[in-house]
Amino acid sequence: MTVTDVSGAVRARWLAVASVGVGTFTVVTSEMLPVGLLTSMAADLGVSPGTAGMAMSAPGLVAAVSAPLLAVTARRTDRRVLLIGLMALLAVANLAAALAPSHPVMLAARVLTGVSIGGFWAFAAGLGVRLVPEPSVGRATSVILGGVSVASVLGVPAGTFVSSFAGWRSAFVAAAVLALVLVALLAATLPPLKPQAGPSPSPAPDKRSSWLSGPVVLVLVLTTLTVSGHFAAYTYVRPFMEQVAGAGPALVSAALLVYGAAGVLGNFAAGARAARNPQITLIVLVLLMAVAMAALVLVGLPPLAALVVWGLGYGGVGVTLQLWIMRSGAGEMGTALYVGAFNVSIALGSFIGGRLTDGLSVSAVMWAGAALTLLSAAVAGIAGRSRTSGS
Repeated sequence: MTVTDVSGAVRARWLAVASVGVGTFTVVTSEMLPVGLLTSMAADLGVSPGTAGMAMSAPGLVAAVSAPLLAVTARRTDRRVLLIGLMALLAVANLAAALAPSHPVMLAARVLTGVSIGGFWAFAAGLGVRLVPEPSVGRATSVILGGVSVASVLGVPAGTFVSSFAGWRSAFVAAAVLALVLVALLAATLPPLKPQAGPSPSPAPDKRSSWLSGPVVLVLVLTTLTVSGHFAAYTYVRPFMEQVAGAGPALVSAALLVYGAAGVLGNFAAGARAARNPQITLIVLVLLMAVAMAALVLVGLPPLAALVVWGLGYGGVGVTLQLWIMRSGAGEMGTALYVGAFNVSIALGSFIGGRLTDGLSVSAVMWAGAALTLLSAAVAGIAGRSRTSGS
């Protein structure tokens, strides 16, 4: 084989990695869209903001079930076929959401979104090891998982920006079009990916490799606390800015874009550090988040600075937790459990935030988010001391 042939093969594999990364961006962006559209959706569908927040809860709960369920039931199916099919399902779900005439129809569409999210993320997260040579696995995984992190922080501002010109339904139409583009891109770039018999290799595995080992359980607990805390507050950040900070639509859009840019920086800054020490990295990230949430309530001014800090913190959470779960050596099932915990935490957080918003005040969600993220930092710190002491 000539050098040119090798170079072409390497480029093709990295194009496949990039396609999967854009795919994870697309599924998570679709999941997050209601955050920036919540006020408009609630008014159009005739429900309260807290009830409209169920559009976030529904796909999270479904994804939490579909990730491990598909990992078991589809274990003999070519991963390429699965990813393409799940992306096509996402296109249908987003189009159905754009056309939803009522809240129940919207929830039905979001159930389909949840199936796509859970399956795609679970199967995509561990593909780096199958697409590139071993020395490049870490970088490939960061690209794939970067799609999740970037979507978490840029998907909402992008949807808000699109909706400011043509209404909230246009944001779902745009997501449906993007999903259709990804169907073609994945079909063109992914090689056949037959299922593997055992756990996939992972960098720097811990000694215990069971998918329900102590390290895996710890990451699942930290995922639940951190992500629930984030979404309890972040799902209702737009109503908070409008009602408490007195921000208009233009300032809300600008603030979310600033948050998104900070989140992208946080994602790539945390990636290299998390590969070496995910525990310390996570503690720093969640403390940044807690400080930002508390500052939003205490400062009471246009919250650009607090959102920058929040974005820097949360932007690195996804890649840090995923790298931590990979270190456990639990393979595809471990990743599926992590995806399930992540998504059920989205549902739990947005549900808690909705009840607090409707029952107390929109400011209460910031205190709830700060409390849960602080608890996550405490658990991570205690776990670290336990390992160091050998207990």
